[in-house]
Amino acid sequence: MTSDMTARMLRLLSLLQTRREWSGADLAERLSVTVRTVRRDMDRLRELGYPVDSTRGHAGGYRLTSGSDLPPLLLDDDEAVAVAVALRTAAGGLTGLEETAVRALAKLEQVLPRRLRGQVTALQTSLAGIAWETRGPRADPGLLAAFAVACRDHEIIAFDYTTRGGSTARRRVEPCHVVASGDLWYLLAHDTDKDDWRLFRLDRITEATPTGHRVPPRPVPGGNPAAFVAGRLSAAPTRYRAIATVQASAGHVHARTRGLATRLQPIDENTCRVDASDDYLPRIAQTLAHLDADYTLDADPDVLTHLRGTAHRTLRATH
Repeated sequence: MTSDMTARMLRLLSLLQTRREWSGADLAERLSVTVRTVRRDMDRLRELGYPVDSTRGHAGGYRLTSGSDLPPLLLDDDEAVAVAVALRTAAGGLTGLEETAVRALAKLEQVLPRRLRGQVTALQTSLAGIAWETRGPRADPGLLAAFAVACRDHEIIAFDYTTRGGSTARRRVEPCHVVASGDLWYLLAHDTDKDDWRLFRLDRITEATPTGHRVPPRPVPGGNPAAFVAGRLSAAPTRYRAIATVQASAGHVHARTRGLATRLQPIDENTCRVDASDDYLPRIAQTLAHLDADYTLDADPDVLTHLRGTAHRTLRATH
């Protein structure tokens, strides 16, 4: 009896999501129940948090409206595939909603039927094939989702990690948070072998394997994962050094750039310093282009050569 009622409630919710308004008689006919049962089921939906409006009278119309909270949604196969692909695309860094997309993708892919996962992967591959790639390396959205799930479940995960120098080693960690900084994604985790906190770039991770071993949550030093990651990044060595002294306030620069965090330091009300150092020369140029103000630059010769070459090509193109 309970399973029949649950199935009927799910069917009722699905019907309400497909049309703006239903009469009680139409719903009763579709569900093979009485109009009185439909009224009771509507009350149950309201108790579950679904905002259902009804009109009195012989017809007794019902419709879903917007409420104060978002209740669970039912998706058909095509809708689930479309949402998963959209979330994977957003997680790849195309919309500015990367971290939120990763959390939503982790929830959806956990319950996505196996028969649909192949469709999602095929569509995502096709989209990636025609996308314009203008930025540095990005993490695989599937990997982002896997780490988001591991962080949520406090599950130890093992993976191969390639360092800046090119060497690769197997790592085993307690994942804590996945954090976006500019165009890059990082995994903040506690390394079980080194017994210390470590930061891993996701585009350098391969062969990630959940171990099935869950551990109690480990608090991040300072209590703020984003601040902890920002501090580590600002102290970490980079391949190319580039420090800009900008003739604009820190607030002006912050409003026009992403992911600078502690790399942006005010000097006075009208001047600030930006550490644009990076391992990827085009990303340095991109950061400097977004400053939208005059600046002087203290940088490595390779950085200056790259910027001069870019500037000369731009000038030739405008003549």
